[in-house]
Amino acid sequence: MSNSILPFKHSDAGSRWTRFHAEKKGIRVFGIAESFKKSCATSTLAGVVMRRDLIIDGMVFGTVTIRGNDSTQNILTMIRSLKRNDVNCIMLHGLIISMYNIIHGEEIREKTGVPVIAITFKDSEGLEGTIQRHFPNDSKPKLEQYRNLGQRDQILLKTGKFVFLRYWGLSSKEASAIVNSFTLQGSIPEPIRIAKLAARASIRRSSR
Repeated sequence: MSNSILPFKHSDAGSRWTRFHAEKKGIRVFGIAESFKKSCATSTLAGVVMRRDLIIDGMVFGTVTIRGNDSTQNILTMIRSLKRNDVNCIMLHGLIISMYNIIHGEEIREKTGVPVIAITFKDSEGLEGTIQRHFPNDSKPKLEQYRNLGQRDQILLKTGKFVFLRYWGLSSKEASAIVNSFTLQGSIPEPIRIAKLAARASIRRSSR
């Protein structure tokens, strides 16, 4: 594993992942979600730093290109701008955003040294056909990116709702514990819910 190039300082070359306990109040998650209008060229991302006791102590905004390929790098830029070294996990609202701008969760994990969880809420038979329809002349790169995302794990939350997780740098049990710790009701963890609200509010404000 390479040295972290970002402010999150959880790993050194050759070291193992820093272990953490989801039940600790001091644990912090950086949740990222988006909002966009199809008529726009870019999507707004919001990132929220939230403690286990649901206190918010950080927020940052970014943009990604609709139908583009810049989501991973722009999320890394958002993380750099936080200048934090106390975030224990990055939580993404899915990996396919902004009309098939695909996030590489493994790359974010490698370049931050911080575990990553990507959470989605619906079952799916796959998006290969949809990607081919949206990119009829150049679908091969997008299809390769999509196939490299890997399989999702279905998790039953304490609320009785099912979610689907991909994760890097932590176990299935740890990923499930983190998501459960930050989910008060329904299926949406609070860092994702608040980040989504912030992204929507930012778009409404910019449209005035």
